[in-house]
Amino acid sequence: MDNKQQKSKRNYALLRHKGKINLIGGSVIATIIAITPYLFYLHESVPETKVWHTFLFTYNSHLYENANSAMWVLTGKLIPLFLLFIWFFTNKHWWYHTLLVPIAMYLYQIFGLFNAEQSYLDEFQLVYMIPVMAIIIPSIYLIRARIFNRINEANKTLEELEEEFKISPKNFWAKVKEYF
Repeated sequence: MDNKQQKSKRNYALLRHKGKINLIGGSVIATIIAITPYLFYLHESVPETKVWHTFLFTYNSHLYENANSAMWVLTGKLIPLFLLFIWFFTNKHWWYHTLLVPIAMYLYQIFGLFNAEQSYLDEFQLVYMIPVMAIIIPSIYLIRARIFNRINEANKTLEELEEEFKISPKNFWAKVKEYF
């Protein structure tokens, strides 16, 4: 009897510890999401000069009137990308791989922002997105088809099937390693 009580107490302590970790992790993510408007306005601290000198680097604005305008465009692309990454790594649904398409689009736009020879920003990005979309869209369709085949064959709910198809690594780094 004592052995069962000790095992039960250990399980309760383990669940309580996991609950605390989830609460802390969720609080950190919620705080980061809550401060994104402030992160967006970081560009206002950049001077309105063509060349911006800092102790880390020197930025020369080629395509824009000043460095402030360039950083405004950069923050306008980094903040949604940042929020998409949070959504991607915290999403528990089967369709979360579709978030890779807008993530790839924003990454392409950010790389294009720093390419000085490019005269038109955000133009013809769909051509570069075709390989990403050619992989993601059919794979999502196949997963969806498997889910609906299983629904028709068995008496499971959609939530039970989502749980069955869900890939859930133990931590953030395991999820990153899953893709690379």
